[in-house]
Amino acid sequence: MTEAHILVVDDNKNVLTALDLLLSREFSEVKCISKPGQILSELRAGSYSAVLLDMNYTAGQNTGNEGLFWLRELMKLDSDLSVVMITAFGDIELAVTALKEGAVDFVLKPWDNQKFIATMLTAVRLTHSRRKVKSLQKDKASLKAELKGKPKRMIGRSVAMRRVMEMVEKVAATPANVLITGENGTGKELIARELHERSDRSAEIMVSVDLGAVPDTLFESELFGHVKGAFTDAHTDRIGKIETAHRGTLFFDEIGNLSLPLQAKLLSVIQNRTITRLGTTEIVPVDIRLVCATNMNLEAMMAEGAFRMDLLYRINTIRVELPPLREREEDVLLLAAYFLHDFSNRYNKPGLKMDGKAEAALKKWSWPGNVRELQHSIERAVILAEGKIINRDSFQFSAAASASTASFDGSLDEVEARLIEYAIRKNSGNMSAVASQLEISRQTLYNKIKKYGL
Repeated sequence: MTEAHILVVDDNKNVLTALDLLLSREFSEVKCISKPGQILSELRAGSYSAVLLDMNYTAGQNTGNEGLFWLRELMKLDSDLSVVMITAFGDIELAVTALKEGAVDFVLKPWDNQKFIATMLTAVRLTHSRRKVKSLQKDKASLKAELKGKPKRMIGRSVAMRRVMEMVEKVAATPANVLITGENGTGKELIARELHERSDRSAEIMVSVDLGAVPDTLFESELFGHVKGAFTDAHTDRIGKIETAHRGTLFFDEIGNLSLPLQAKLLSVIQNRTITRLGTTEIVPVDIRLVCATNMNLEAMMAEGAFRMDLLYRINTIRVELPPLREREEDVLLLAAYFLHDFSNRYNKPGLKMDGKAEAALKKWSWPGNVRELQHSIERAVILAEGKIINRDSFQFSAAASASTASFDGSLDEVEARLIEYAIRKNSGNMSAVASQLEISRQTLYNKIKKYGL
């Protein structure tokens, strides 16, 4: 029994009875009506998978104009609905006209039961397929809108940031692979989004993948996708992140975290622009613009044998180096004002302002966590603000400064966060060196950085 709702329209009650008996054996629900004027109200009242429509309804009329009229009305109401016409043998030309008007097939009277059922099954599958495609298109449009959303802006008027934006302007319109480097919190993903928004792919989506958060065991499934049954929990087909980015931009963050075996698999995709889903041998071409980011020294990793030379050359056609906030002193107050306005609106605290001492302290601080640290500091100050003025005491510079002297005041998490922050500064953002100093793996280090928002 096929789950489908079939509407049959014919003015001959004997035909209706015969069709009801035949179709009810195969389809879960069959509705028969003899008056075509009821068609539109029936379709509005229920969800049908296919319509079986006679060509003539008035005695003595054989032109088929009535059937064509109601076919057009059906198409206006739901162009995804499959309509099969019922016609006499002498009306083949008329049936061909109906196909041009939107019908998917026709059945000749008298019909062969087996062929008739096959025709209706095909019509039902076509309706379901059309509706699934439309649903996927809506989902994709919704996803695009959600991902695009209100664009976050790169803010800065310092010489260093002007150079970065000039580079972005030159590179954005090209298909070149771009590697964005810089310390944690400098805004590497925002630069990737700027490249996407200024490119000829901006109408499509940018798919971001944090490679530091993808376990090695799930790498292929997440990036390449899989088919049903490829492994124990693969209950349905799944499109991977790379295929999702087809015709758009693919952003790989923390690419320095990839193990050598996974680097080899990624290199193959970048070279061939094809992927193969787990559980199948079918090769799927992908059209992507690749942007990668890291805060690690890939050249040093390459010299140590931890990063493939050929992969580095593939992703590093153009390099954009983001300066740390301590080298953008004139941008600090500009960014602070932007975050203050944003969080004041978000937490319904209009009219908040910073006094001169607070601004001086912001400019003086070295911001080891860069723009992300500044953002979190402003957000905290806004949340805790009791009046209209934010002063120096609204910020925890002394607590943060204790990291440089390895102070052990505070909770275990606070001490650990300060220690990691100190090690990052000491090693100039070289995460391999930081992990080595702290005697933990790079994956553990990145998990803790995410945990503490460093």
